Formats: sequence, structure tokens, C-alpha cells
Amino acid sequence: MVLNGNSRETIEACRRGDHDAFRALFEAYQDKIYSIALRYSGDSVAAMDIAQETFLKLLSAIQGFRSESNFETWLYRLVVNACLDHHRRVRRWIPLPDGVLAVGESILQRVLRGERREQVESSVAKLPPDQRIVVVLRYTEGLAYEEIAEILGISEGTVASRLHRAHKTLERRLSNWRSSL
Repeated sequence: MVLNGNSRETIEACRRGDHDAFRALFEAYQDKIYSIALRYSGDSVAAMDIAQETFLKLLSAIQGFRSESNFETWLYRLVVNACLDHHRRVRRWIPLPDGVLAVGESILQRVLRGERREQVESSVAKLPPDQRIVVVLRYTEGLAYEEIAEILGISEGTVASRLHRAHKTLERRLSNWRSSL
């Protein structure tokens, strides 16, 4: 069974207990769910746990999905809740490992970029969970304020306010590092 967009037939088949339909949902969304969990937790093992928890919740909660709303938004809400639940249990966040190095980069540039990345990740990790999740959804997932508001069950103004507070906090935390260069 192949999932095409917001396939009502696939969701209905999941509600009837069709394992192939659930597999289609899993395959369609596993990377997105894992990506959000990884960006939030900063730990690949925790991200796998969060993703697994999300899909277990999906399996048990699919009956409660109201078809008049957007399935993807509902699923994002499940992963956001799983991230927040994980945070409550663990109360820590590990920064992401360094990514792919740029071609033609000098060793000094590489070191500075690595330090800058660590500073930013460390500063984001210290944000309160409500601010961190809007930063993750906005900047790593590229979601619009409206989508974030719907996922989190808050107003767009609250999204904007949380992002503004996060920006101010990050600006303050990173200004010392920036001025030392």
C-alpha cells in the first residue's frame, strides 16, 4: 500500500487494523518524525526512542483522529508531545554532532565553524522547552507560524512571542562569543 499525501483511505485502513496501511504511514513519516526528535533531543538514541513512542501513540490513537483536520499536523502534535514527555523524564539535551565539513575550508575556518555550531547548539539546548520546540519546528522543519500554532495548540501570536524571546535569549548568550572573535 502506498501513501499518497493525506490519504484518507490509508488512515481509514489503519483504523480497521490493516497492518500494511500502518506500514505505509510509518514509511511515509519515519524520517520526518526522527528528524524532529533528533533536533529536539540532540541524541540519536533518544530520537529513536521518541520516534518509537510517537508511532506507538499513533497506533493506539489513530481511532481518535478526526478526519476533518490535517493528518500531518495531528502527527506532528504526537511527536512534539513525545519530545516534551522525553524532556520531562530526562531533563537534559545533548548537542548534535558536527555535520559535513565544507569543501576548501581551512583548518582555522573548520575549527571556528565547529565552535560556533557548538555555541549555538548549547545555547538552544538551554532554552526552556516551550521556546526550544518552536525554534526546532521553525528553523529545522521550516514550518510557518500558522502550522506551529496548530501543532502546539497555541495562537500564532504565542508562537511569535516564544520565538522572539528565544531570539533575544540566544542573542544575549551568543553576543559574548561573537565579540571575542
